[in-house]
Amino acid sequence: MSMDFAHKQFAHCETGVTAGLMTYRGVHLTEAFIFGTGSGLFFIHFPYLKFMDLPLTAFRTFEGRIFKKATNRLGIGAKVQTFRNPDRGMEELDRLLDNGIPVGLQAGIFWLPYFWPAFRMHINLHNLVVYGKENGDYFISDPAMSVPVTCPAKDLKMARFAKGILAPHGKMYYLTSLPDDLDRAAASTKAIRDVCHIMLRAPLPYIGVRGIRYLAGQMEAWPAKLGDRKALLYLAQVIRMQEEIGTGGAGFRFMYAAFLQEAAAILHEDRLLEISSRLTEVGDQWRVFAAQGARHCKGRSQDAESFPAMAGILRDCSRQEEAIFRDLSVLMAKRH
Repeated sequence: MSMDFAHKQFAHCETGVTAGLMTYRGVHLTEAFIFGTGSGLFFIHFPYLKFMDLPLTAFRTFEGRIFKKATNRLGIGAKVQTFRNPDRGMEELDRLLDNGIPVGLQAGIFWLPYFWPAFRMHINLHNLVVYGKENGDYFISDPAMSVPVTCPAKDLKMARFAKGILAPHGKMYYLTSLPDDLDRAAASTKAIRDVCHIMLRAPLPYIGVRGIRYLAGQMEAWPAKLGDRKALLYLAQVIRMQEEIGTGGAGFRFMYAAFLQEAAAILHEDRLLEISSRLTEVGDQWRVFAAQGARHCKGRSQDAESFPAMAGILRDCSRQEEAIFRDLSVLMAKRH
């Protein structure tokens, strides 16, 4: 038994799952718009919390926030559940599937057998859609895959109840109702204000534009403080979080710029197009940083691509983003 669920490959898993669930219910929104209305853009460098045994750097908001904020702001009913008992979690999944409801899941990538071996890491933050079951196998629309896949029940159970940091605890989520009309303008305005607040006025120095400057200062000190080998591991982790785990390009800057283009048409505000263009340029700078960092990690860098030089790029990104989000904040403050 499976539903007529239209699979599509996306840039990022949570936005892709959210878009897929909405499309199934007849709500056709772009991945960029979901990312934007879900206040997906974020930055934190928090060296006291380890991810994969290295300091945490994140370019998107915390797991589950995009789905929760996007559905809430658009007036779409949704339900999120977690489970202590794995058997109970699988039974509830089957019940929803029997009722024709596709379900989003949080899962540990390591336990998903359809992933390529090189990508099966102990990361518990992946999202996918289950839309059917037959002969003990689940039908899955995974945003990372070009085609639909299947997964044996025992493996999906392991993935849903994987242990370790940010364990999913069987988390699943789905849509329950739709409004008569989506207020895209109100959702866009509220979401942009939220991201401006996070990037400019977060209470801790590790978050937002201050967090980018903080990372730059840390990065300059890594070689002397950690030694060359460990400094390169720290650098590689930042790049991996930006360009691989932080999918969407340049730490999601390109995706958010695309959202601002959509918001410009929805809000009839052409100034958002100019700000979108500026954010794209900053995204290009983040890509330069990643390219130089990758060459450095591979021992192919030039003197001009040292740790201080890369820290300089980050400071420039921070300066430009501070100006961008201040302009966005002023623009949104004028709207009712």
